[in-house]
Amino acid sequence: MASTKAYLDYVLEQLSGLSEISFRAIMGEYILYCRGRVFGGIYDDRFLVKPTPAARIMLPQAETELPYEGAKEMLLVDRIEDRDFLTALVAAMVPELPTPKKGKR
Repeated sequence: MASTKAYLDYVLEQLSGLSEISFRAIMGEYILYCRGRVFGGIYDDRFLVKPTPAARIMLPQAETELPYEGAKEMLLVDRIEDRDFLTALVAAMVPELPTPKKGKR
């Protein structure tokens, strides 16, 4: 099942307090970026984030789920209605994420 644009729009609205949030659509799902760093995505209308140390601390009871078969496990964010929490979560995760690699030209 592909994710809906309405769900993506809702999550993006909840994250609107952060600067430089972007997304990329891939095969019916959406990868989410903050300042060019991948922090999570929308998969089957589920908001999943990378299991960084900050995310594990802030989501201690979060279930781990696979975004798609063969992928690494991610943490399910079930508090998407809490805008302040989501903003704090992503802000805490960004410094722990790898910087984007420069592509070959």
